Amino acid sequence: MKKIIIPVDFSKYSEYALETGAALAKKYNAELIVMHMLELSESIFSATSSERNEETVFMLMVANKEFETFLDKDYLKGITVTPLIKNHKVLKEVSEVASHEKADLIVMGSRGHSEHDGVFTGSNTEKVVRYSDTPVLVVKSKPESINFKHITLATDFEESSISAVKMALELLNELADKVTLLHINLPNLSFLSTDEVNEKVSDFLKLSNLDRNELNIAFTSDHNVEYGIMNYVRREHADAMAIITHGRTGLSHFFSGSISEDLVNHSKLPVVTFKL
Repeated sequence: MKKIIIPVDFSKYSEYALETGAALAKKYNAELIVMHMLELSESIFSATSSERNEETVFMLMVANKEFETFLDKDYLKGITVTPLIKNHKVLKEVSEVASHEKADLIVMGSRGHSEHDGVFTGSNTEKVVRYSDTPVLVVKSKPESINFKHITLATDFEESSISAVKMALELLNELADKVTLLHINLPNLSFLSTDEVNEKVSDFLKLSNLDRNELNIAFTSDHNVEYGIMNYVRREHADAMAIITHGRTGLSHFFSGSISEDLVNHSKLPVVTFKL
């Protein structure tokens, strides 16, 4: 892990992300790119060129001053930190910057759904998760430790998710002592018998050249995918969860809807998302 992107709005949730990113940067000797997007007023787009320039310059001055205070943290000492200011509040820019910088991870703080001001409400975090080709770690609270004991990765064991699962395992095995691949068995048309699930997993492992003896694989049954993941994590006392997202359409066809975005909003634990 060489580069970590941290989008910030200078809130306490951004501080959670910054502290998490700093701990990871120290562990992996990585650079932090701390990114802020200016919240320009709507009127600026209909203003004259000189008015636009004046407001932009003023907002840049304010942002630079806030950056100085925000980045004045003891836990950042010894870490290479690069501040970055973007001119517009367009959340997919986070993904574009991460791709351009060849970042290994995006770390975001989120408060979940909220009507309060600020960039990183749940809905905006969802947009970063949806657009990002770079893995995203979403945190909701001050980190106790970045040395996770157990991360659960939910997957459908479909052939189309092989590359994403292998990429996820590579990162998660660095972050955690134990990673469990979890299959959630759903009622009605999605239901599979134990033999059918085992056959599906065996086919997946054969196609992906993964050794079952080197993996932790678990099955659980629940009414929907979100409940399945969260209930399994609670029972097994995992300290983070991970999921593979399929952009705008949610997960691969086994997982309907925007499950990753629901988890980001509803889970109190850290969530890592990977794009299929």
